[in-house]
Amino acid sequence: MNRCIRLGLFLSGLFCLALFAQVARADGLPGDSVYHLHVPLLDQDAHPVDFASLRGKPRLVTMFYASCPYMCPLIIDTARMSERVLDAGERAKLSVLMVSFDARRDDPAALKALAAKRGIDSGRWRLTGTDAASVRKIAAVLGIQYRPLDDGEFSHTSVLILLDAEGRIAARSEIMGKVDPDFIAAIKRVLDKP
Repeated sequence: MNRCIRLGLFLSGLFCLALFAQVARADGLPGDSVYHLHVPLLDQDAHPVDFASLRGKPRLVTMFYASCPYMCPLIIDTARMSERVLDAGERAKLSVLMVSFDARRDDPAALKALAAKRGIDSGRWRLTGTDAASVRKIAAVLGIQYRPLDDGEFSHTSVLILLDAEGRIAARSEIMGKVDPDFIAAIKRVLDKP
């Protein structure tokens, strides 16, 4: 991906976080919470959810698209590997949110088909889609870079992000295909907090 585009996306994410940090909210959210962002999501079961309403539970967050043949399946596998090293009690405290880059094709039916194909636990995992403008906002606030390609595919950052219960970014890992011990340690620290 072009360095200027990457830098621009990174800086826009920092700008969003800086704005959030300056906002005094009656809802009691920390200034650096990503949950200051209110955007509509639609999950694999066609349930609408506001991104900001996900507050209250630690979660792994990533972005993907259902028709991705290479990195997105690896992102899913890496999230699963990360979960497997947690004990049952820890896994029960952690949710997974995947937000699609592909606003045009990733409707609830496409997301449900992917969940079925990959055997995804839809009790704890939410695969979601939204409109293109909201995709840009979520990517910016999470510091995820992406670019649509002419063939309908996407060039994108492959990353798992750990949010604490208040929506603060507690850790990031771009290590794919295996467990990142530092990321797992961060998950355990966040899950141990009351």
